[in-house]
Amino acid sequence: MTEAKAHRTQAQRREQTRTALLDATVECLVDIGYARASMQEICARAGVSKGAVQHHFATKAELMAAAVEHLTTKLRTQLASSLEDLPGGASGVEAAIDLLWAGYSGTLSTAVTELWVAARTDPELRTAIRPVDRALGRATLAHVSQVAGDLPKERAETLFWLTVNLTRGLALDAELGGDPNRRRKLLQEWKRIAVLMYSQP
Repeated sequence: MTEAKAHRTQAQRREQTRTALLDATVECLVDIGYARASMQEICARAGVSKGAVQHHFATKAELMAAAVEHLTTKLRTQLASSLEDLPGGASGVEAAIDLLWAGYSGTLSTAVTELWVAARTDPELRTAIRPVDRALGRATLAHVSQVAGDLPKERAETLFWLTVNLTRGLALDAELGGDPNRRRKLLQEWKRIAVLMYSQP
């Protein structure tokens, strides 16, 4: 085996271990929550030793932030691909809101909500996840702006952040067992308002 091939194989193994740890972390956040997501449980689910974690992440907070970044990167890639196929005009606005709702709810919402709540009283965790959350917002806004056509930048950003914050609130409502019919009505009403904002001269 050549040195280059051996090095490549070692790098691949390291990446596989890292990915397994990140996937297991997200799984723990969703299944059992942040408080019970111990390093021992994460390692057991990932099928790696506790010592292996130290080669990739210095602290639990760093691992948690990396796990959310890992998840959001995958979702952002999917979202970017979907945004490219959006129709123009008002129908495109409604479709974009549906995409953002799908992206900011579900697994991502559950994992991030767990970390936000924990970060309120954990400065180390808050410091670790804040740049990840901001990077997701900036990257997604950039994709949305590309398909916004001639919409003024300020209005596009307002529509985007209103949508993100509404969908996050609705996702939390879903986590707490809120009425799904009410969520659908609120989302539909927001789409109506957003189309009006989009259509303003």
